[in-house]
Amino acid sequence: MNNLNPKKLLNSKWTATPAINKEKHFVIVEVEYDEDANVIACITESVFSKNQYPISWRDLKNIEKWRQGWK
Repeated sequence: MNNLNPKKLLNSKWTATPAINKEKHFVIVEVEYDEDANVIACITESVFSKNQYPISWRDLKNIEKWRQGWK
């Protein structure tokens, strides 16, 4: 399980395992908060193609889907 601090998600780097549309390396480019300052969702951007994908920030905790950093 990845340890996450929701306040440090913006601009963090991630590796998708397995790759998403043949893309592995991503950066969190947008974090959406609710009125209580809790994270609702994130937007990831592929480093290679600049495609953006919305994800739940809690999915980043699953080590079988995401690894912190670029590996």
